[in-house]
Amino acid sequence: MMKVMVFPLSERHQPKARFSTRLPNGDFLSFAVWPGKSDPAAEVITIQVRQLKGELWETVGRLAVYRSSDGRYSQLPERGPTQAKQEDINQ
Repeated sequence: MMKVMVFPLSERHQPKARFSTRLPNGDFLSFAVWPGKSDPAAEVITIQVRQLKGELWETVGRLAVYRSSDGRYSQLPERGPTQAKQEDINQ
């Protein structure tokens, strides 16, 4: 029998913690801690630099680290470039 998980549409994936600061050149440096998807005791830690290119924010540098529930750390592989509208960076 297949198990299906249903989540309410209003439930959003939220970070455990999120901090950001604007750098002197106008870029944003952000830090976020996300709960693990398959192991709630694990965490994904992300640090990224976003830069305004025209009307879109582009990630110009990113580091993602996985912390397993037993406390081991490993760097996650790079992912493709991401862009967001200006209002997305201010959230």
